[in-house]
Amino acid sequence: MERTLLVIEDEPGILDFVEHGLRAHGFDVLSASDGASGLERALRDDMDLVVLDVMLPGRDGLEVLAELRRARPGLPVIILTALGEVDQRVAGLDAGAVDYLVKPFSLNELAARIRAQLRVAEQMPSTTLRAGELEVDLLRREVRSAGETLRLTTTEFELLVHLLRNRGRVLSREQILRAVWGYDHDPGTNVVDVYIGYLRRKLRRPGHTAPIATVRSVGYRFDEEG
Repeated sequence: MERTLLVIEDEPGILDFVEHGLRAHGFDVLSASDGASGLERALRDDMDLVVLDVMLPGRDGLEVLAELRRARPGLPVIILTALGEVDQRVAGLDAGAVDYLVKPFSLNELAARIRAQLRVAEQMPSTTLRAGELEVDLLRREVRSAGETLRLTTTEFELLVHLLRNRGRVLSREQILRAVWGYDHDPGTNVVDVYIGYLRRKLRRPGHTAPIATVRSVGYRFDEEG
């Protein structure tokens, strides 16, 4: 599977060198030449790792790193620093970078470090669930749809997580009731249907249907495309 990287670097020569080199190593590479646009792209697009220069115009790399840690704590970031800038490397690692490389550097070494960090990330339990433009942060208990934060109650959040973890599967009302509310079978309650309705209204976007399908006489299914 091709992995997507974002390189944030303001020196055109280095950016071109890294982009072409990492593509030759089989990565899909996105790029940005300043801190503000790099941060925007990192938060907007889906990628597996960020290569981040510390010295950037506008917002410097450590500011960008801090924002990424808050918004996407599971996204690995490798920082690039100038020779001799020990304080920058220490500050970057303390701020949550997974590794660093000192300029000038070997492209082969950068690619090897990226592969190593991607292997580590694969072994970590996922803290984010995604389906289309919907993203659920399990640590922060935050839900975003097309970049917009949705306000869900605790029960709505737990219901959405259960549906997402079983997306594509038809779940009966009894299965949902047991998983989300902890109830045994109760033929007299319509709480599942009521909360499915609440969730549909909050997930629905103009021009789209909510991605929760009703399967007649059975239950509900969360589909990838709403």
